[in-house]
Amino acid sequence: MSSYRLDARDVEILRVLEREGRITKTELAERINLSPSPCWDRLKRLEEAGIIEGYGARIALRALAPHVTVFVAAELVNHTTDVFRTFETAVQDIEEVTACWALGGGFDYLLQVVARDIDAYQRLIDRMLASEIGLARYYTYIVTKPVKGPAPLPLAALGLPQRD
Repeated sequence: MSSYRLDARDVEILRVLEREGRITKTELAERINLSPSPCWDRLKRLEEAGIIEGYGARIALRALAPHVTVFVAAELVNHTTDVFRTFETAVQDIEEVTACWALGGGFDYLLQVVARDIDAYQRLIDRMLASEIGLARYYTYIVTKPVKGPAPLPLAALGLPQRD
């Protein structure tokens, strides 16, 4: 965790940027009621501290191409540092794996996979099993409809400073 100490203005900058990443720096300064130079300085410090990891667009994949989203609960062959490292390194290079989380509890990892169709998904899993990256078992959960997509982080619920 960064040693950078957030205040309410920093949190407000994060809140605005998370919802409107394309906002101009001048408009951002106006929105948080701060002059441009101090606002830009804060923004730069947030980036340098690694709190802002990057900027990007939310793409409506359903408007581009047919696809299937699958969550995969994965169990590894054993629980050694080498097996964890091998698996984690391998999933970094698999484009269809759009997110991966290490878990405590019953499964070792939860992967989010986006593929053209179920057949393409199964071919991916077959490749992963054949590549000996440590995958022992997997459980497939097909998304039938999105209910809530990526949402802004619950900054207030995390106890971060808020502006009055």
